[in-house]
Amino acid sequence: MCGMPQQPPDRSSPSRPLSPRRPDASMSLLTNVMDHSLDDGYAEAAARKKAEGSGGMPRTLRAKLGLAVGLVLAALVVTVGAAQARVAAPVVAKEREELIARIDRETAAADKLERKVDTLRNDVGDRQREALKKHGGDKGELVGLLSGATAVHGPGVKLVVDDAKEADQGGGGPRESAGFSDTGRVRDRDMQRIVNGLWQCGAEAVAINGQRLTALSAIRAAGDAILVDNRPLVPPYTVLAVGDGQRLSTRFQNSPDGLYLHALQENFGIRTSISAQDGVRLPAAPSVTVRTAQPRTEKGTS
Repeated sequence: MCGMPQQPPDRSSPSRPLSPRRPDASMSLLTNVMDHSLDDGYAEAAARKKAEGSGGMPRTLRAKLGLAVGLVLAALVVTVGAAQARVAAPVVAKEREELIARIDRETAAADKLERKVDTLRNDVGDRQREALKKHGGDKGELVGLLSGATAVHGPGVKLVVDDAKEADQGGGGPRESAGFSDTGRVRDRDMQRIVNGLWQCGAEAVAINGQRLTALSAIRAAGDAILVDNRPLVPPYTVLAVGDGQRLSTRFQNSPDGLYLHALQENFGIRTSISAQDGVRLPAAPSVTVRTAQPRTEKGTS
């Protein structure tokens, strides 16, 4: 039998096993940086110094003495700095204690002067009230009532105004202006409108947080604080007014100023409440400033 000749296997290029691929083959740049972290120039310079014997620690006695002197000077500087800081600490503490003591003394002196001013103001108010009673005749009591020089009590209304629970809400509304941001805080101009509205509706005497108002009283602002006659008030603001309680309450709520207060409540969340009272008590004003006055002359005298 004859068969097909078979092709002998090619043995010219024997098969060789493939070498495994390095895990960091894809990071050749990073590998090169890590393997050659020192620049070639620096490496050559370091090798040359090592060959010449000039690298490493100083070898000569002079160089060693210089290094020792430098280390001693550095240690001396650190020691002196630490010693100075340790010495200065008690001095600083003493100066701080002296400053605190001085602040306490000045604060006590200011409180003493403030109490003296209050005493003198009350004394002036008492003298003014006595003068009104003495020279006012049958109208002295009425003059004292209208001027706020005497304490009063009677029926009236109690109006409480407080900031909104979240006093940072904004938006347009009846107080929209370029000078103030419309928030849920009660402003000085709000209190001005409330007080003027009560006067116009028939109030005979008005006080805010125990501060009696007179014809010369001023309601102003200092930042977010409301000042009445230069005395700061804190919310809630309790306004007491003497007058016909039920009638005064109704007239005020129906007045433009009462509607303005209602708009503040609806638009800004300012909390308000008003109620008629059978009896309210208002203190006298601390002092009444007399700008124009002349003594009363009896008939027949010049």
